[in-house]
Amino acid sequence: ERIDRLKEQSAFQALATSKKKGATGADEIESGRALQQQILAALVRLDATRLYTARSPFEDDLAAMMKVSGVKMPPAVSRAILAALSERDETAEVCRDAKGCVEADADLRDHENVPLKEDIHEYFDREVRPHVPDAWIDEMKTKVGYEIPLTRHFYKYQPLRPVAEIEADIRRLELEIQGMLREVLL
Repeated sequence: ERIDRLKEQSAFQALATSKKKGATGADEIESGRALQQQILAALVRLDATRLYTARSPFEDDLAAMMKVSGVKMPPAVSRAILAALSERDETAEVCRDAKGCVEADADLRDHENVPLKEDIHEYFDREVRPHVPDAWIDEMKTKVGYEIPLTRHFYKYQPLRPVAEIEADIRRLELEIQGMLREVLL
């Protein structure tokens, strides 16, 4: 099932495509398909009974298996494999980047509109932390600005025309179109 999910990943499918035309493009597509088959064969050799609760041991085992199989895998395909073969586990270890910093989970990312005159950290402690204790503020994405709801300030309601008036316009246009058609056909 997860291998099927991997086959659907665009980065994996992209291996068997080419923008080149003719024999060069056909060769590139064929080599991409061969690489796909090599990757799938290497993945089958991984221990399916082992449960990884951290990303780095899985990546290490995957890299070792690919090295043993003689497969050079593009980074995008490695990420596609990780996405296809992994699932969220709240009890697993926190993922960290190469520098050891905690990685943000894009699926859990959210944003808040904080009133301009209020301190962001105080707002966060009062409104967010009680509900999501392990959340944090990504200071690199913090923006200061105004939200101006244009429709609330500038929209002026105009009532719709009566149905009878719209029907009369439609009938008039139909007659006009019929007249034009008669001129063209005669």
